[in-house]
Amino acid sequence: MDMDYTIIIAIVLSLGGGFLLGYLIRKALATRSVSSAEAKAEHILQEARAKQKELLLEAKDKSLNIIEEAKREETAGRKDLASAQQRLEKRETLFDQKLLDIENKQAQIQEKTDELEKAKGEVKKIKEQQMAKLEQVAGLDKEDAKRILLENIEVRSHDELLNRMRKLEDISSDELDQKARHLLSLAMERTASTHAVETTTTSLSLPSDEMKGRIIGKEGRNIKTLEQLTGVEIIIDETPQTLLISGFSPIRRHLAKGALEKLMVDGRIHPGRIEEAVEQSKREIALDMKKSGEEAAYDAGVAGLHPKLVQILGRMKYRTSYGQNVLQHSVEVSHISVLLAQELGANVELARKGGLLHDIGKAVDHEIEGGHPKIGYDICKKFGLSEEVGQVALTHHEDHPALLEAVIVKVADAVSGARPGARKDTYENYLQRLTELEELTATFEGVDKAYAIQAGREIRVFVKPAQVDDFRAHEMAREIADKIESELKYPGEIKVNVIRETRVVEYAR
Repeated sequence: MDMDYTIIIAIVLSLGGGFLLGYLIRKALATRSVSSAEAKAEHILQEARAKQKELLLEAKDKSLNIIEEAKREETAGRKDLASAQQRLEKRETLFDQKLLDIENKQAQIQEKTDELEKAKGEVKKIKEQQMAKLEQVAGLDKEDAKRILLENIEVRSHDELLNRMRKLEDISSDELDQKARHLLSLAMERTASTHAVETTTTSLSLPSDEMKGRIIGKEGRNIKTLEQLTGVEIIIDETPQTLLISGFSPIRRHLAKGALEKLMVDGRIHPGRIEEAVEQSKREIALDMKKSGEEAAYDAGVAGLHPKLVQILGRMKYRTSYGQNVLQHSVEVSHISVLLAQELGANVELARKGGLLHDIGKAVDHEIEGGHPKIGYDICKKFGLSEEVGQVALTHHEDHPALLEAVIVKVADAVSGARPGARKDTYENYLQRLTELEELTATFEGVDKAYAIQAGREIRVFVKPAQVDDFRAHEMAREIADKIESELKYPGEIKVNVIRETRVVEYAR
């Protein structure tokens, strides 16, 4: 029993010792484990602290960089802001200046507007006064005058419309007769070619066909200048080395021919040189007229004439009557008058002088209004010739002249013109129509020169630019056309070409 208790006690003690030993071992192991954990924790803590320091340093560096970048951005922003502010201030200054300018201009415009309104009021007042005076003078009020003006315009437009309708109606009949007219025109050309070419055109030989191009000039300026200065038509066709100068006035044809000959010899052909050549040709023709007048007076046996009268007499060399040269006709009438006066016992010297000067008015009848007998009478009186000579010139176309010598000159004139081949009535009628066309145009105020060209199908009217403005030139063209339609008889249409040209000439010395 005791042994059992001993065994039990021993077992208990063994168990207690084992428990104690295990406790101690466990405690030692726990202590060692704790020390190791603490060391690890300390190590981890130290690493964490080191890493914390690194992170703090890195964060500090990043924060410093961020601060520096922010400072730089702030500085740049401030600079941009300052620049924008300066531009804004500059724009505000310019805006203020422009605003002031606009206000000044508005003030000026307002002042001018006020002045304009004031002037408009004055003009309106003057217009009302003038209208009142005009109504008082015309005996019509404004509405009546407007009504009459509209009626006149309506009548004129109506007439023009009817004329155009008649012309359109004539087209169909013209087409029906076209073939017959063509045949007639061919026959007329063959019949009149010899006479017309000799009296209305002058041919000019050229050294080469290249000269044609130089005469025409760039865009036709040379030939246009020559035609304008001389009043003729220059015809350049396919005929080799030849051109034609067409015009019903022999003076103009000779003037153009002389100018062209001088230009071809000189070689310089341009508008300025053309004007010089035309002026030189005019002087030469004037000298030729004087020489021809002196020769005619000598041939007729008339002496003691005034030099200017001799010059006028020489102009008749370039004048034709029914296709007959007037100067040769006058000398012939003088000779016939002398023979008749000797047979009839009349005053031979009066018949001689009267026969020579009976057509003297034809030398200037295209420049002076009136018939050539009255013009001849005035010329004779102006240059100191006797009343009897003047009466011969005045009455040589009358049925019963008072003076015997005038009867003799009338008979001699008829004998000279009636001989076979002396005259051609068709050509004279043609010239008379062209002359009437030029004379009618010259009656308008402001006309400087008028030339009938294209066989009378066109009239070129040169006006004085100081007296006729562009608007008046349009009106004048219409008025001339109306007057031609009402006063002249002609086939077809006539083109009215009003030319207004201003020239300014200065010399560099």
